[in-house]
Amino acid sequence: MALKLGVHTGQQDIELDELRRVWRYVDQNGWDFLSIWDHFYEAPPIDGTSPAFEAIACMALMAAETEHVRLGCHVFCMNYRNPGLLAKSLLTIDHASHGRLEVGLGAGWHVQEHEAYGFTFPSVKERLDRLEEGVQVIRSLFTEERSNYEGKYYSLNDATLYPRPVQERIPLVIGGRGEKRTLKLAAQYADGWNVPYINLEEYERLNGVLDEWCERVDRDPATMERSVNLHMLMGVDEADAARIQSERSGLFGGGGGLSGSPQQAIETLKRYQEAGAARVSIAIRPPVEWDALQAFVEEVMPAMRD
Repeated sequence: MALKLGVHTGQQDIELDELRRVWRYVDQNGWDFLSIWDHFYEAPPIDGTSPAFEAIACMALMAAETEHVRLGCHVFCMNYRNPGLLAKSLLTIDHASHGRLEVGLGAGWHVQEHEAYGFTFPSVKERLDRLEEGVQVIRSLFTEERSNYEGKYYSLNDATLYPRPVQERIPLVIGGRGEKRTLKLAAQYADGWNVPYINLEEYERLNGVLDEWCERVDRDPATMERSVNLHMLMGVDEADAARIQSERSGLFGGGGGLSGSPQQAIETLKRYQEAGAARVSIAIRPPVEWDALQAFVEEVMPAMRD
């Protein structure tokens, strides 16, 4: 099966019109997936002064700017929105996109923006407990005509979600790399699992952990779609890649990346695919390297779809 290819656009330090240009480019050039993130401040954190746009509003704009590519956010922080309201917002985007929505959900990690905007930043356990409740709330609203739920943090009382989703089943994806709870929650409740910026060896290991959790909860591991985001550090050739690597060495905060020439990128993508990835999204940070992006479309994409 061909590897699905996506573009992950962090909506910071970029003019909105330029971001919209990227989204249209992705939609018109055969990509499978387009995503954003859910942050109020820059990531990795600095001082909160980098320009950043809100996720739900951006996804609605993405839906209007595109026609073909599937759309997602990796990932919505469960602490920032009541899951019922989040489900209603996402239902609207499902309709605006004519059924191209994928929903990414996570426990949240960005301490500075929690504190700045008045959100409590609870323990890891509580954040994961909220995620576990929230994903059940959202799934119920998407799939049931009337929903009732009583948890410690969230509840539903004969709740309805109309109009109904365009898609028969809106995919829910849990993001993160926590082995004890996050991967377990993915196996229990989600259609997919996503992890950002992780090297090949660790990605392969965590895929094995996810397989184990699927077996423990009596789920076929093959029903779980796995995806990974990688920093886009590829150039049009090795010299261009070296320039990009040098200029952006301190921008990303470490982690897995797609670097080197287009041929080297092809080899890296194939290794991630062999390690279990059904989709790889390249993460683009401004300024956008348009020549490298075009080289990916012209040289890398065809090789991954032969």
